[in-house]
Amino acid sequence: MTLPAITLPKVELPFDLAVLLHPPVVHFMIALPVIILLLELLNLIFKKKAIGGINFFLIFVMILVGAVAYLTGLTDGKEAYPALTEAGKTALSEHKLLGTYLLLAPAVVLVFKFLAAVTKNGFMKFLYIVVLMGLVYGIFVQGKEGGELVYEHGMNVEKVSTLDDELFDLREEIEEMNEKLAEKAAVSTPVSTPAPVPAVTPAAPVAEAPKVESKPEIPAVQEVAESAPVAVETPEVKVIPEVPAVETPAVVTPTIEAPSAPVETLRTEMKEEVPVP
Repeated sequence: MTLPAITLPKVELPFDLAVLLHPPVVHFMIALPVIILLLELLNLIFKKKAIGGINFFLIFVMILVGAVAYLTGLTDGKEAYPALTEAGKTALSEHKLLGTYLLLAPAVVLVFKFLAAVTKNGFMKFLYIVVLMGLVYGIFVQGKEGGELVYEHGMNVEKVSTLDDELFDLREEIEEMNEKLAEKAAVSTPVSTPAPVPAVTPAAPVAEAPKVESKPEIPAVQEVAESAPVAVETPEVKVIPEVPAVETPAVVTPTIEAPSAPVETLRTEMKEEVPVP
């Protein structure tokens, strides 16, 4: 459950509080309400006025110790706040808020104690003890949260503070090295100058070519071309160079004329000599 935020007026002390005074003071603030509650429970049995007087005194002391615990807590919180993580800062804010309520709670307990002592009413006595028990419970919760701040978040632990300082120094060194590297990179890379832009000359007007009108295709030629047989590819014939012919002298043969009469007589003589069977 989150408590509504309350703000107390800021008190300026004429002196500075030392760091790490909060833990010893808080131990008294935890013990006093428990002692007062135990004495009130015993006084229900013994009913001694002396016990009631002691409790009045202890309640005043508790109010004083609560104020000191609150102021020392503010001092330690301011010292440890920068070194805490985000979760630690949130836990410290919640711890401070609950401490503010516990600073005002002893005054409420004193009022109920006074009313119970004056009226001597049993119901008022019962309310006083219930309020006192509520204060004890709140003190225990506050002590548990304070322990978590120390053991889980490292609040006001010297080693954690030293490590945080070293981490801060390392981060600064890394940032300085990055800046030096960036400067060296800027020096080593040559600055590229932009190339000169050539002067733009107005383009000469382009003369338009005369349009050639295409004549319609003659249908007759198209039909002849379609009906013509497909040309058959013939094998390539190598042309042998022509050898010049050698002219030979013409030979004139003499013509002999045989007599016709003797041949005929020879045939007739051969016919006569052949015997007839």
